[in-house]
Amino acid sequence: MTYQQTLHWMFERLPMFQRQGASAFKKNLDHIILLCDRLGNPQTAYKTIHVGGTNGKGSTSHMLASVLQEQGYKTGLHTSPHLKDFRERIRVDGHLADESFVVQFIEQQKAFIAQNQLSFFELTVGMAFQYFKEQNVDVAIIEVGLGGRLDSTNIITPILSVITNIGLDHTAILGDTLEAIAAEKAGVIKPNIPVVIGERQTETTSVFDAKAEAVEAEISYASDFDYPELKSELKGSYQFKNKKTVQRAVEVLNQCTELSISEESLVKGIEKVTTNTGLLGRWQIIQESNPKIVCDTGHNKEGLTYVMKQLAEEMYKQLHIVLGVVSDKDLDSVLPLFPKHAIYYFSKPDVPRGLNSEELQQKAAAFSLEGKKFKKISEAFDAAKTAANAEDLIFIGGSTFVVAEII
Repeated sequence: MTYQQTLHWMFERLPMFQRQGASAFKKNLDHIILLCDRLGNPQTAYKTIHVGGTNGKGSTSHMLASVLQEQGYKTGLHTSPHLKDFRERIRVDGHLADESFVVQFIEQQKAFIAQNQLSFFELTVGMAFQYFKEQNVDVAIIEVGLGGRLDSTNIITPILSVITNIGLDHTAILGDTLEAIAAEKAGVIKPNIPVVIGERQTETTSVFDAKAEAVEAEISYASDFDYPELKSELKGSYQFKNKKTVQRAVEVLNQCTELSISEESLVKGIEKVTTNTGLLGRWQIIQESNPKIVCDTGHNKEGLTYVMKQLAEEMYKQLHIVLGVVSDKDLDSVLPLFPKHAIYYFSKPDVPRGLNSEELQQKAAAFSLEGKKFKKISEAFDAAKTAANAEDLIFIGGSTFVVAEII
């Protein structure tokens, strides 16, 4: 198969949470253990850092990878989902995995995948582990896909675990309280492995403290420390907490592991994160002016709270919002966050989980968010650009998939 044929086979044949929702989520680690056993457990061939949490885990993972690259470590980075190219999920020193490797890996494992009914995520986690081994990385940053305890990435024994924060997302799978979700995320805390928690939250601190004590893991909260504000190519003001988490993580790595990271590498790594790792979609300015166009992948209550706060700091004559969501999103919690003075352009992301534009428009109207509906995200974006004046601002968001279709 060609690379494109390989991707088509993967997307069409394998259960994929991002497209299908909870039905694609595996509630055990059996299949990823089988795959990695077959591969010779490549995840044991290099050091790993495990990063989980509700919001900010992608940005934090990219910043950590950038810092390690600046220090000269050959660094793998596994994140999800991807926006434009599948290989965004698997990078080494910022470079996407080779197309030939993806094709060869699928060809070699195709029968095993079918026989054992692997999910899309299980397959890509094993693929990343194998690629990092073949590339002989020094360390790999492994971002949790969903939850922690039962996430396919949770077969690694890292040198450091990081949990950014806890919010109400994926409640049908992880639980409907912050405490329950924290218990699932705490599954990445390993015996005698230090863990950094990004934010000390009233509802979750006791959960994390209890788990860390039970497994004798040294625990610290980045929010307890006073670190200087560092510059970054990531412009959203909400990145302040993620940067602080990275600063604490680097401090712990220097204290508790064989890695040695200078202050210069920390500063440069955080500053040059998008240059070094190619991170997309976090308060990404698509067009600087005439009109200014910004997109962001924030999609749950906590993430959108930060994004809307950032949006409120912008100067414009009229705000235009291209909005799409997935059908399992708790709209009663997220729609009240959006500004009522904006003109809305509703559309359905091009995935099976996408909520149809008519239903979104009707639900939004109940919260005094008014606008027109469109069949495609691209059509909604075109309409916003046509309507906007030079002094206006266009914001695109509500879902990772909306941003992916635009950029």
